Amino acid sequence: MKDTIYLDNNATTRILDEVWQEMTPYFIQNYANASSVYHQMGRAANAAVQQARSQVAEALHCSPKEIFFNSGATESINTVLRGVFDKYQSQGNHIITAATEHKAVLSCCEQLKKQGGKITYLPVDRQGHISLADLKNAITSKTILICLMAANNETGVLSELEEIAAICAKEDILFFCDATQAIGKITIDLQQLPVDLLCLSAHKMHGPKGAGALYIRRKSKPIQLTPLVLGGGQENGFRGGTYNVPAIVGLGKAISKLSPKAYEPVEAYRDLLEAELSKIPEIIIHGQKTLRLPTTSYISFKHILASEIMTACPTLALSSGSACVTGSREPSHVLLAMGVSKEDALSAIRFSLSVLTTREEVLQCAQLITATVQKIRDQSPVWQLYKAGLLS
Repeated sequence: MKDTIYLDNNATTRILDEVWQEMTPYFIQNYANASSVYHQMGRAANAAVQQARSQVAEALHCSPKEIFFNSGATESINTVLRGVFDKYQSQGNHIITAATEHKAVLSCCEQLKKQGGKITYLPVDRQGHISLADLKNAITSKTILICLMAANNETGVLSELEEIAAICAKEDILFFCDATQAIGKITIDLQQLPVDLLCLSAHKMHGPKGAGALYIRRKSKPIQLTPLVLGGGQENGFRGGTYNVPAIVGLGKAISKLSPKAYEPVEAYRDLLEAELSKIPEIIIHGQKTLRLPTTSYISFKHILASEIMTACPTLALSSGSACVTGSREPSHVLLAMGVSKEDALSAIRFSLSVLTTREEVLQCAQLITATVQKIRDQSPVWQLYKAGLLS
């Protein structure tokens, strides 16, 4: 057995070998500033940035002029939410999002509330979906932005992007989509999908940490955003600061290497893992009855804390939810919004696979989890009470 079986890929992924090889020359040989275009090394670094921009644009089916590099999705989320709120004050102060969005969205929205913003948090059903009727009913004359993710980072549940985008287009409201978990795993064609703003991070798709991109659709009436980071005018003034050339090169290479087809065997391994773990009594596979990412399985093991299981399995790299809040003792806000009890939410473990995950790793993981759950339950007074019918 390997020292560690890594199944925490929704938190971060390993850089692909070919991505690392593409990046390394820009650490050692051509380390020039991409804005120093008056010498050959600077121009070469700038050309590498533009090539990466074209690679991202090709993957998303948009223009390179619509792609702006930054440090990742959290920065993009702050840029869009704060930037739209600032620039569209004359039109309104209302933003619509969902209770299950990433904490970066929810935290930013809470901050905007303190500045006079009105935020609507749409509820979700047991599978994690918003109601399109609720979305339509929430829209007012003051609504300036709708912010909904493509795929949930904890459950992997996919949003109805086409329907949401159509509603936004009909109402002439900006639609911002956090597609961080979805890029490369499902098809997102921005020629067909009328999203106005979209963000992604390299480290979720086998690229480096600290690199991301924000897509801003070019429209006859340009989308206005107040820059979050001011500097030397890089990225057409949308994002100042020296270009992180190696990371941007890695982002471009990574996004060019992945496609939904590459994840077909991953989905088969995910289904195999769930089939094996379903032999354990009293588990809940969250979002199983709807469309999910091929990589993600979020499972509650009733009457056991997730932390107990993970502590007892030191050779497994797993998480109990979003990496941004996984150190918290609070249950997943996503599961609570889906109507899951606090007890069951605290027993939930996220298994997230990648294109590097093997069938052997999946089977070894299932074997370890099965044995561990049985051992903990055998020693648990709570489980004995449940078996005796004294707990529900």
